[in-house]
Amino acid sequence: MHIPQRAADIPAKFRKLLVPGKIDQILCTGNLSDRATYEYLRGITPHVHVARGEYDDRTFPISARLAEQDLTLGLVNGHLMVPGGDVDTLAATARMMDVDVLVTGNTHRFEAYEEQGRFFINPGSITGAFSPLEMQAIPSFVLMEVKLGHVVAYVYQLVNDEVVVDRIEYKKE
Repeated sequence: MHIPQRAADIPAKFRKLLVPGKIDQILCTGNLSDRATYEYLRGITPHVHVARGEYDDRTFPISARLAEQDLTLGLVNGHLMVPGGDVDTLAATARMMDVDVLVTGNTHRFEAYEEQGRFFINPGSITGAFSPLEMQAIPSFVLMEVKLGHVVAYVYQLVNDEVVVDRIEYKKE
């Protein structure tokens, strides 16, 4: 998120969508950078999972593994992966963590795909903060519905000051 170092705040059009009581858990790929942002997320839901980014203090773990019904989800920032965002590196991480779904960050660019029977999703940057890999990041976040080996991901992107929503599905084989 990089608030306030690289971005002033979460876009207002996104804040309107993040309603307390409607979201069960938040998986954050790191770089919260300040306590106020973490507390804002906890105001949406008390179940906030954060993977430590390179600009976070040591409060957060490097990775997290969560069980959701019959799926396992892994959460990492990705800043320790070389090369960053690489398909083979991410696949190796998912195998090592033994997860069906790997949520990763660091590139500030939304991506979602299946590889080797697993689902990989990078929600991008909700603030649109720049990174060395993505100087003109499109603000984005993902809401995921997980049930019975099935993930429906709703991708929200702020394009030309309009919220665009796409739907992506993954079914565990």
